[in-house]
Amino acid sequence: MSSADFMELLRLINGFQISQAIHVAATVGVADHLRDGPRTSEELASLTGTDAGALYRLLRALAAVGVFEEHDQRRFSLTPLGDCLRSDSETPAGPWASFIGRPYYWQSWGHLLHSVRTGENAFQDLNGETVWQYRQQHPEEGGIFDRAMAGNSRGAVEALIHAYDFSPFGHVADIGGGHGQTLAGILAAHPATRATLFDQLHVISKAQATLEKENLADRCHFIAGSFFDAVPAGADAYILRMIIHDWEDQEAIAILKNCRRAMAANAKLLLIEQVVGPPGEGAIIKFSDLNMMVSPGGRERTRDEFADLCAQSGFALTRIIPAGPRMSVVEAIPR
Repeated sequence: MSSADFMELLRLINGFQISQAIHVAATVGVADHLRDGPRTSEELASLTGTDAGALYRLLRALAAVGVFEEHDQRRFSLTPLGDCLRSDSETPAGPWASFIGRPYYWQSWGHLLHSVRTGENAFQDLNGETVWQYRQQHPEEGGIFDRAMAGNSRGAVEALIHAYDFSPFGHVADIGGGHGQTLAGILAAHPATRATLFDQLHVISKAQATLEKENLADRCHFIAGSFFDAVPAGADAYILRMIIHDWEDQEAIAILKNCRRAMAANAKLLLIEQVVGPPGEGAIIKFSDLNMMVSPGGRERTRDEFADLCAQSGFALTRIIPAGPRMSVVEAIPR
């Protein structure tokens, strides 16, 4: 191994230090205070309620990896990477950075060895409950997670609408539709389309607020329930965005079979998911798969795995369409 190889491996080994440093910078809101130009670390410490000396050490380390730029007299400014940490960024990474450093999330990754040895979910082994149950009991953590998901979705809806033609569908059902961002984008782009948003009762009010804000709620029917029991019938297209990856095959098949029972023969199933690529490619998605193993459970899947999942649920996979840098539309029809 050359010295260059050793240093590159060392950089990868120490990657947790960088992610934790970015988490802290995002949590205290450094990037927002650099929106209008450079500031000294002393000014930033006053604005963020941090120790000036410690904040300087944090910022110079992050400047060394390109998140900020360090100037003379301990002044710092945003780089294109750091700009993504602004709360008003068009490509916001700050909410995700704030989330990944939360102790319960961090500790799950520290338990990765247990998952690799046993195949079990690390979070559940550590805490005796699922991460979903934990967030229900800790609403402040649920709010941080929701903001992370919303930030990661910024721009994703536009990419989805650009990639996939929803115009043939008169009625679209979003199963596990969350806060309604996906349906809001589809309805705004297709004025003749109507929709159903299906999710748990405590989520529905937030989805209604999203659609009402966009003056789209009158074209959407909101139904509360569990996709493990049944889903609403009668839609032309059934969308499940980032739902199936949360579950192992047995649970995923149960969800999809309920969709199949609700669907007419000419309806379509649209799974908006990450698709694992070939060997040596797509590191972000493959590490996302490890994240599913240690925290929420579930897994990211290859094309063949999606095809097998569909076949066991009464569907035939027809095509996979890229919809942005990471997401794809996995399209299937009833068999």
